[in-house]
Amino acid sequence: MRLEGSYCALATPFDSEGRLDEDAYRDLIRRQLKGGTAGLVPCGSTGEAATLLHEEYRRAIELCCEETRGDAPVIAGVGTNATWRAVEQAREAESLGADALLVLCPYYNKPTQEGLRLHFRAVARETRLPVIVYNIPGRTGVNLLPATLARLAEDCPNVVALKDAAGSLDQTSETLRLLGPKFVVLSGDDSLTVPMMSLGARGAISVLANVAPRQTAALVSAVLKGDAKKAAALHLRLLPLMKALFVETNPIPVKAALAMMGLCRPEPRLPLTPLSDAARPLLRAALKDLGLI
Repeated sequence: MRLEGSYCALATPFDSEGRLDEDAYRDLIRRQLKGGTAGLVPCGSTGEAATLLHEEYRRAIELCCEETRGDAPVIAGVGTNATWRAVEQAREAESLGADALLVLCPYYNKPTQEGLRLHFRAVARETRLPVIVYNIPGRTGVNLLPATLARLAEDCPNVVALKDAAGSLDQTSETLRLLGPKFVVLSGDDSLTVPMMSLGARGAISVLANVAPRQTAALVSAVLKGDAKKAAALHLRLLPLMKALFVETNPIPVKAALAMMGLCRPEPRLPLTPLSDAARPLLRAALKDLGLI
């Protein structure tokens, strides 16, 4: 499995009664495939995985696998703060047909670096799938350090990549230095995708791609092809939308954007609330400027 390109951190649409909207979800997946997205990442932060019922988690992965039909990899989110439960989720995602796993740093517990290493090692040893480590300290309250990741990757051959949402180019640089070119780093911050890729990252797991799959794929492709001028121009063009999509907690704005585009309902699941009236004009203006509405 070659991890490279623009991967979409899929939002999970809900219907008017707050249930998984399967028809809208299928449409979102098809739109990603038509837009040149390299792979789909269901049940991550943007997919509101923490609030999904077990049956919804299973169904979201199944729908992705059904719609892609092997044309694009499905990277299932595994996000929990109990190691035994993360192991169970990893096994389940593998049994449902996922091609790889995006495994979140355990949240709330605030484990030590050794605890983080042992958590990921336990998950990796219970699956044959490639494991992408997901480091997002702003949500989990803990930061997986490059040295810890290097030890983990040396011990577990199927730990092959990092979704880097730590927000530090210094830390990204140290990860790339320690782990070398065979280990894949993917940007987890849309506004840092071009800077990270200029250092050696191979793509992104993107929130922006939900709204602008074609443009996000073009941005990542330009960097991979060495066209720095085009990549910079696309980055600057997309920057207002990148920022607008994080004007409130993700995925509140992205679901509002998808609703403005007529693709799904805007409501996230509590404790997240719909986009505030104050933020709507900023988001609408960014979408309109790119011709998305």
